[in-house]
Amino acid sequence: MDTSSSHGRLAGKVAFITGGGEGIGRATACLFAREGARVAIADISTRAGEEAAHLAGAGAIFVHTDVTDEASMQAAIATAEKHFGRIDVLHNNAGGSQPLDNNVVDVPIEEFWKVIKLDLFGTFLGSRHGIPALRRAGGGSVINMASNMAIMGIAGRDCYTAAKGGIAALTRSMAVEFAPDRIRVNAIAPSATMTARVARLIATHPGVGKLNDSHLLGAIQPEDIANAALYLASDESRMMTGQMLSVDSGVTIS
Repeated sequence: MDTSSSHGRLAGKVAFITGGGEGIGRATACLFAREGARVAIADISTRAGEEAAHLAGAGAIFVHTDVTDEASMQAAIATAEKHFGRIDVLHNNAGGSQPLDNNVVDVPIEEFWKVIKLDLFGTFLGSRHGIPALRRAGGGSVINMASNMAIMGIAGRDCYTAAKGGIAALTRSMAVEFAPDRIRVNAIAPSATMTARVARLIATHPGVGKLNDSHLLGAIQPEDIANAALYLASDESRMMTGQMLSVDSGVTIS
């Protein structure tokens, strides 16, 4: 069913969303489509990606993508740009922390590289191949996913913290670099958001559970992060770049 609006906040824009099959990415894809965007959903899971494209409607497409593989990312961007004719919004959403994450002394070395590759390198590759597409469109918005863990300390998540801290720094650097191209680069810094994956972490990891219990305004839902992404994707945020927008239920001030 076509649920797009020609008068929505993203009318006329094309958005490319990595990790768009589930959780925050799916919520964002559906919201963007409702607000008039044409959406390319990039995900490593064919089942999740196709389901998300169906739910988003409005001509959304699924592109099978491994964000840790440069050839895959390059091909996905090219497919979306060819299909829609342009890309205006790049949402580097794919990533996530894993149950094996731990402190620097005890975490398996391979876990560090796994998290860095998915979260930080995936964002790097998305930007490497997505920004030229935004240039060809005359400018646009890059939305990265940092984390409240890039701002505050939490025990037992040193791999994820390192990756998200890198994304925060990369966001600022790219914002300066690509401003002359009329490309804005911002990041969202969520706290624990109630996706299925995070719900499992909360149940099994004391540190994440404690963090979730510290939220001042209650549990954060994927739609809360999608609303922030909508603002950063829209022209309403046209004077924002290099910023990190915290959507954390107040946890970083408590």
